[in-house]
Amino acid sequence: MATDYDAPRRSESDEVSEDSLEELKARRNEAQSAVVDIDESDTAESFELPGADLSEEVLSVRVIPKQADEFTCSSCFLVHHRSRLATESGGQLICMDCAA
Repeated sequence: MATDYDAPRRSESDEVSEDSLEELKARRNEAQSAVVDIDESDTAESFELPGADLSEEVLSVRVIPKQADEFTCSSCFLVHHRSRLATESGGQLICMDCAA
């Protein structure tokens, strides 16, 4: 199929501007009258990941105590390296993220 590249191009916005007011109102009413079908079986509880039966799984995490070069922020209560210390006043240690 041959394309005439010299012909004026028409976009969707050109077509919409030429529609009559009645047609635009009719389209708006059609769009607003859409009915949403909600199936109760489509809830998140019905989704199962393949091979993901974790009911008998035991989570084991090794907890490492706070090191000498770390501190606990008094604002966010996260443990940070000493290089992330922004302010220290009256025993209150604040990390750079909370100080910003």
